[in-house]
Amino acid sequence: MLIKTRGIVFKTLKYGETSLIVDIYTEECGLRKYIINGVRSKKAKVQASLLQVMTLVDLVAYNRDDRSLNRIKEIKSSRVYQSIPFDVRKGAVGLFMAEVARKTLRESEENRELFNFLFDSFLFLDATTNSIANLHLHFLLELSVFLGFIPGGHQDKTTPYFDMQEGVFVKQPPAHMYFLEERQSQLLDQLLNCQFQQCHTIQLSREERRVLLRHILEYYQLHIENLPEIKAHLILQEVLGG
Repeated sequence: MLIKTRGIVFKTLKYGETSLIVDIYTEECGLRKYIINGVRSKKAKVQASLLQVMTLVDLVAYNRDDRSLNRIKEIKSSRVYQSIPFDVRKGAVGLFMAEVARKTLRESEENRELFNFLFDSFLFLDATTNSIANLHLHFLLELSVFLGFIPGGHQDKTTPYFDMQEGVFVKQPPAHMYFLEERQSQLLDQLLNCQFQQCHTIQLSREERRVLLRHILEYYQLHIENLPEIKAHLILQEVLGG
């Protein structure tokens, strides 16, 4: 059957001489793979720019649950980014967000709340004029809500440490190695308790940001089985300077 839906391009892969296989997270059906023929030919009907990672699209596509690859009938831009294509820092953050989403989301079913979160996150990244240095950290924590392992509790004098294995703030350092010291736990709690639009107000040094990112990715690895390695954060750290 045909479906009409919004989507977010997560990944493109060359297939044959002129075709592409595209991973798109759709509003109607979750994560889907599509094959698009002739897109790399001179007479291509689909513009290659529409298939770049993190592009927001409207599409009409054939959908069959018994097929791993479906086809797109029509595709066009849903929103055109105004700053991301021209801002190296924003581009790096966006690519990181797209990679994390692609490697953690495995749903092939509708989840409108999650889709709207992702869609709005990319729009906010494009529109904001505030610092984006903390945006990737806040994105990871917001995404953990949908993945089912958002950190629980609060950091204070009675629970100063964050136990990554259990996913809660605790009174004493646990016996295992997967926990955050007080300062990192405090920063984590501050990020958890602010809005996406205000995360730029949290003061982190470059080193604190780098260490916290490493720990949050480690937290993901503890709670998602067989999570592929996230690579975009290396470029992100280089571009953001920490």
